[in-house]
Amino acid sequence: MAKEIPEAFKHLLADNRVFAHLGTSMPDGSPQVNPVWFDAEGPYIRVNSAKGRQKDKNMRRFPKVALELLDPDNPYRYLQIRGKVVEITEDGADAHINTLAKKYLGKDTYPFRQPGEVRVIYKIEPERVSAWG
Repeated sequence: MAKEIPEAFKHLLADNRVFAHLGTSMPDGSPQVNPVWFDAEGPYIRVNSAKGRQKDKNMRRFPKVALELLDPDNPYRYLQIRGKVVEITEDGADAHINTLAKKYLGKDTYPFRQPGEVRVIYKIEPERVSAWG
């Protein structure tokens, strides 16, 4: 069952200035961290990437991840989510990246698409949530 995001931090989920810093595990167990666009769908956090990128490979191999969201108005205030990727799908991923482009760039269409790129949605179930500040 997904852990609840504290009410005082839910605004970070919709703020277009807030990127998630996504931590995944490399094949040798070392961490990889990337800033990513995200949104929330019910209790889940969704991120979008291109199939074949390192974070895609990492989440497919080992679905445990961590996300950190830093409050842009107070860098000493943040939300940490540790969870599990419970769904990986290409269905709706093109529309989802366009939705994220609208949130973060104000553009109707994702402008950085590469030829042959296949977009993927990763649905993350929060298992542990902690907040500071």
